[in-house]
Amino acid sequence: MAPDLNGTSDADGPRGGFILWRYGKEEECSFNNDDSFGILALVGILWVLYGYSLSFGTDVGGICGGFNWAGLMQVGQEPSSVYATTVPHLAFMMFQAMFAIVTVALISGAVVERIKFSAFLVFAALWFTLVYCPVAHWVWGSGGLLAKLGTLDFAGGTVVHINAGMSALALAMVLRPRKGFKEGDPMEPHNIPIVVIGAALLWFGWFGFNGGSALTSGGLAASAFVATNTAAASAAFTWMILGWVHRRPTILGTVTGAVAGLVAITPAAGFVTPLAGIPIGVVAALICYCCTLFRTKRRVDESLDVWAVHGMGGIWGAIATGIFASVAINSAGADGLLLGNGLQLAKQVVGVAAVMVFAFVSTWILGRVVDAVVGLRVKEEEESVGLDISQHSERAYGSISQ
Repeated sequence: MAPDLNGTSDADGPRGGFILWRYGKEEECSFNNDDSFGILALVGILWVLYGYSLSFGTDVGGICGGFNWAGLMQVGQEPSSVYATTVPHLAFMMFQAMFAIVTVALISGAVVERIKFSAFLVFAALWFTLVYCPVAHWVWGSGGLLAKLGTLDFAGGTVVHINAGMSALALAMVLRPRKGFKEGDPMEPHNIPIVVIGAALLWFGWFGFNGGSALTSGGLAASAFVATNTAAASAAFTWMILGWVHRRPTILGTVTGAVAGLVAITPAAGFVTPLAGIPIGVVAALICYCCTLFRTKRRVDESLDVWAVHGMGGIWGAIATGIFASVAINSAGADGLLLGNGLQLAKQVVGVAAVMVFAFVSTWILGRVVDAVVGLRVKEEEESVGLDISQHSERAYGSISQ
């Protein structure tokens, strides 16, 4: 059990899983900025070279796209005849690039403070190619297996959050816990005000992902916008109350709840009424809160709760889509269980199960392979010094004494 610092400890309930960084006299605070910007650069290149084509190109057996759009061949300023017929094809391609980048970057949050930067880049390139691109095609690609089945995912609950969440858990298990984690060494948040600022930016930016997935500025985008905010607010308030019941409300828990609500509404935003955002957000907070407690008690070192918040929140969101969906909101969707269509719920469950199993197993295998070939984990002394210094030769605050 971590000691009671600032009035809370691991025993008091989840502190929240948005950003947790170890910080002590002998360590640097690993902000993971190099990982995130490294992924932004790496996937930004791979997406243009072949990722977009593998995800959205001409269907190959429902598994992935072909190479007809590799290097952005025939992807130009005119709308695509298949995707996003309301905007330039290049705009749709770049919009989708952000989903790919975010999904890969999310995984890094599970393994901070112990993974080699070089190894993570190798893993990221392989994972992007062999896991993300196929799943994106299954769900969103013309002819994809889950698209043909009728699984609904408006803005990435399955493609992004379940995919990243299950992969994060698998990679964390391969890499093993941080030094001192199981012994209960304190691993407190480094800077809560920065966490809150980051969460506020996420909440605002999420409107672009969810509303923008309508690919128009019309009524559907507005409906998705309102549903997104409603779910985030409901989940944030619910998490705050849960923290209060458990011991006391915290801002870290509240912003984590907001993220859980944003995750859960992502697959449903353009298929459900804005009012449905309330039960979706409330249940998301309950599920993710309990999952963070479970992870803490089991001493699974999945540092930023990518599995508990993104993975489990995404699972609930995908299932909730099958419950609350309505063709009155989006004629391209389907009615859900509450409107008499239980089959849609079954389709959502199949999609969830397929991505969960594929992501976890594939990531476990890739992690083992990369570990065997180049080694995933930093040396013990490098971990003790901190990855800011040992991997990147820099400090978050320059010469300021700690």
